[in-house]
Amino acid sequence: MFATIKNVENAVGETIPPLTAHAVSVSLPTWKSNVAYEEGEDWVIKNMKTGYPRFFIHLSIARLAEVIVEKHALPSEQAMLFPTHKAALRCLDFFNRQVSDLGPKEVRILDLVPAPENLSHVGSETASPSLSAVIFPKERFPTAKSFWQHSGEGISSRRAEYCYELFKRGLLVEKEKVDDLKRMCKGPRRYQKKVSMDSTGPLNGSNGHTSPEESKEQVQEGQDSLQFIEERFGRNLNVSLANKALHAVKRRIAGSLTADLELTEALEQEADNSRVRQCSGFSEDDVYIYSCGMNAIYNTHRSLLVARGPMKSIEYGFPYVDTLKILEKFGPGCLFYGMGESEELDDLERRLRNGERYLALFCEFPGNPLLKTPDLVRIKRLADEFDFAVVIDETIGNFINVNVLPYADVVVSSLTKIFSGDCNVMGGSAVLNPKGRYYNLLKQTWEAEFENNYWPEDTLFLERNSRDFVSRIERINLNAEAICEVLLSHPRIKQVNYPKHSPTKRFYDQCRTVSGGYGGLLSATFYRDSDAVAFYDNLDTAKGPSLGTNFTLSSPFVILAHYNELPWASSFGVDSNLVRFSVGLEETDALVAVFRRALAAIPQ
Repeated sequence: MFATIKNVENAVGETIPPLTAHAVSVSLPTWKSNVAYEEGEDWVIKNMKTGYPRFFIHLSIARLAEVIVEKHALPSEQAMLFPTHKAALRCLDFFNRQVSDLGPKEVRILDLVPAPENLSHVGSETASPSLSAVIFPKERFPTAKSFWQHSGEGISSRRAEYCYELFKRGLLVEKEKVDDLKRMCKGPRRYQKKVSMDSTGPLNGSNGHTSPEESKEQVQEGQDSLQFIEERFGRNLNVSLANKALHAVKRRIAGSLTADLELTEALEQEADNSRVRQCSGFSEDDVYIYSCGMNAIYNTHRSLLVARGPMKSIEYGFPYVDTLKILEKFGPGCLFYGMGESEELDDLERRLRNGERYLALFCEFPGNPLLKTPDLVRIKRLADEFDFAVVIDETIGNFINVNVLPYADVVVSSLTKIFSGDCNVMGGSAVLNPKGRYYNLLKQTWEAEFENNYWPEDTLFLERNSRDFVSRIERINLNAEAICEVLLSHPRIKQVNYPKHSPTKRFYDQCRTVSGGYGGLLSATFYRDSDAVAFYDNLDTAKGPSLGTNFTLSSPFVILAHYNELPWASSFGVDSNLVRFSVGLEETDALVAVFRRALAAIPQ
């Protein structure tokens, strides 16, 4: 029933989970390897088979970008790939704002769409692949990468795999040429055979389907996406199936679907009103799905700017790294309260009473990696009195444990984490509060601004992975509390960060559901750096970025997230020797033993 303790030695740069083509974590098994990754040392960088997708451009995406450049650009140029023209335009706008010496037409957009003879599937039963490439000089790569990382707007690796095969066979072409051809055509369009959603579907066999023998040859060991489609859904990925999967995912996020059921049964299941978010008038129509959690945050901030006009935002509490970057780089700026203490809310209230006005306050519930919890009751009172929106990131708490929607205008979350658990697909969500003060304005804005860019194959993985998320969360809550007690009792540990034992526990409990726990994430700091290194190097869990996995995943988080700003992070109480633990589904006794052995390895 439960996962086993890691028994495979993950080499540096190996995917986590091993042999997983679209893994969202990567093995960095020693403290030294994490530092070397940040320093760009070859013995780590050259062995990277993957990485966290917003920080590491997946090899499938890089391969597609290379062939696009070979055909449509100069050897001195590179390309960054996006799912739509609008997303590419936002990247172009970022270039124009960040680079003062940008020459005319130095950065341009190339839109690629299915070739005219393969357009029969557009808007019908199968998905329509398209993408937009932002092409720029190689020396401008840091700017493009910055947008990619902060916004989460880039294409997924599964989309890249599919589009690569189409592009190589001439089935993905310049939109401008297709438009020219359409204008030249007269009379009704005569369509050719339909294109399969699988990357090899339309290319083998006269009927547009791959034979079983050919399918077996094309499914490589470790290619989990192709194998999943082959075994569970056949060679054609039907959009109607993906749409049903998306509907089920939205129902789960809304809380109306909690049973572990196959897709057809799940959609027939009556609403579980005991789990529906406690907010009258709320429905799954108020749930929006994005490519990843940071993309949900980026688009929430962008949509608020559209709705309310250009104003500064507030970041309350020490945040996950890119949230602050979004507020600083994609608008008028940000007022940052990095400690998340009541004195900072006192300062905010003074500013508000002196006439300062803000777009929105962004916070995490609880924070990452210190697991502090904001005082949502007071924040909501200030928001109502002084007219600003509240955006709460519930990724760490998750709505099974906490109910924060009544205090927010928008609740965002990374579905990549515990909602999925399998560490093989990205996703994010934004939920609007129908009782929020800006609901009508935001609903109107979201309807105008929202693009469903979520790749259908990713939808199927997310739906499958999330079926048992309720039982997984309950199990992970118990395991995390057990590990917390082990760490609290050790004399070489300086501080353990966990909502149950935090000075801000009362704020967490104000929003904790009747059956909710304190989550699966915790962290610890040590009195000596050498103790942290010895402990981490001897901890027999998977070790890499991300969290919320079905297996325990550990990381020297501050080294990875803030290596180039360690003194700055330390000024907010985020020590460089902090180790973060995302607790999984392992047998509790076995997991406790793993942590005890690592603690025992600290030199006396």
